[in-house]
Amino acid sequence: MRFRFAARKLYDLYTQGKGARKYAPEAVEAFFEVMAVIAAVRDERDLYALSGLHYEKLLGARRGEKSLRLTRQWRLIVAMEADREGPFVLVKDIEDYHR
Repeated sequence: MRFRFAARKLYDLYTQGKGARKYAPEAVEAFFEVMAVIAAVRDERDLYALSGLHYEKLLGARRGEKSLRLTRQWRLIVAMEADREGPFVLVKDIEDYHR
């Protein structure tokens, strides 16, 4: 599935490893693994089917956003968007779930 980054810091992390020290090492490693999964799936249904990712909708002010588990503590925040080419995952942030 196609994806884009909402923030330059995530693009830089993905393409250059830049800014990795802002996150726990295991979260960075999992980020790259989850990004590979996103790139490999056909559509959003495949993300739901992979139970280990805990792909789920966020509530309240975060309506429209979803999260993917990186570790027990860290989550990748995404949203489903679409353009003329079809749907894509908008990667928004890596967040410390316990803060």
